[in-house]
Amino acid sequence: MLNILPQARALVTVLMSLMPSVYQRDSLQALLCLFLTATGKPLPTYCTQKSEAALSRFLNRYPWPTTKVIRAVRQAAVQAILAHRRRGKPPVLQVILDATCLEKTGKFKAFQSLIRVFDRRRGLHLVVLFLVIGQFRLPWSFRVYRGKGHPSIATLGTRLLGTVPRQLSDRFRVRVLADTTFGTAELLSAVRRRGWHAIVGVRCDRKLANGRRLYSVPRRGMRVQLEQMPLPLWVSWVWLKRDDGKLVLRYAASTEALHGQVIAQWGKKRWVIEGFFQAGKYRFGLDKFGQQTLLGVYRWLVLSLVAYVLAWWGHLSQGGLERIADWGGAARKALQELFPLALLAELQIAIRNLQPVLDSLGAEVRICWCKI
Repeated sequence: MLNILPQARALVTVLMSLMPSVYQRDSLQALLCLFLTATGKPLPTYCTQKSEAALSRFLNRYPWPTTKVIRAVRQAAVQAILAHRRRGKPPVLQVILDATCLEKTGKFKAFQSLIRVFDRRRGLHLVVLFLVIGQFRLPWSFRVYRGKGHPSIATLGTRLLGTVPRQLSDRFRVRVLADTTFGTAELLSAVRRRGWHAIVGVRCDRKLANGRRLYSVPRRGMRVQLEQMPLPLWVSWVWLKRDDGKLVLRYAASTEALHGQVIAQWGKKRWVIEGFFQAGKYRFGLDKFGQQTLLGVYRWLVLSLVAYVLAWWGHLSQGGLERIADWGGAARKALQELFPLALLAELQIAIRNLQPVLDSLGAEVRICWCKI
């Protein structure tokens, strides 16, 4: 169990202090509470503390410092990681890259060029950099894939590598994990220039320098030279079970000479980010934005990710392991510890709405304040 709630409370205090007015401070608190309900539908219309119009103005119009909010969360997260570093062999900093689609329907005139059809899905396509170190998980940064004629997904992933904090990369060994989309010479060369190593997925029919195909490699852990790849790689493979029960063969390549079984084990660690995508969409409303301005969408995504971080810290404070099973409980823990006055205000509103029922029953409910 990590005693991380003091850092979480300090972070919330900093975020509130960044708001230029008390009204915007209340709106930020209301939105974070809405995200932390973890129902997957944090729509402003469900908020009881602020009106839907007030939250819309907060997201789309008011000039509060979004960049400073991001920096505050990043700084607090890095400090928490370093403060809770355990003795013994330092863990590996896993830098996971992947792309996801926030599926949308309808028209978005303000940023119509960003809503595209890619891989048979229409929506906002994000390339995400996700950090995992020890028990900490942190969505660090993202870029929007704009489609053909713009930087590719692999190029965006290469650029995201430059956002990895030096405070962590200088202290820990870094291993980049990604799927086949990121297995390009551009990205792997960028990884090696930084002194890091990578394990990425590769297609089984990838052509080797000798003209043969990757599936012809006889044993795991062998060194190969892919065509148009300046770096030597060591390959392995693993059988994965699909949802329908069928087994599929997946190949992975490492820039570091590792045993074949080790490469396969590290290759499977990339799937942690899929859990983040599921939680972000189905618990914290990452894809539920309805704003008609690009600024509003950007702020929505940022606050959804902040709620994810706070909920994960709530999970760690409960003694949770690296794998999480109850996002609802973790978010509720964060909500109770970080925003108790907001919960009390919601309770008062609920009692006021039930007043006719209480009167008909001859009942009375009072909330008394007392110092302990």
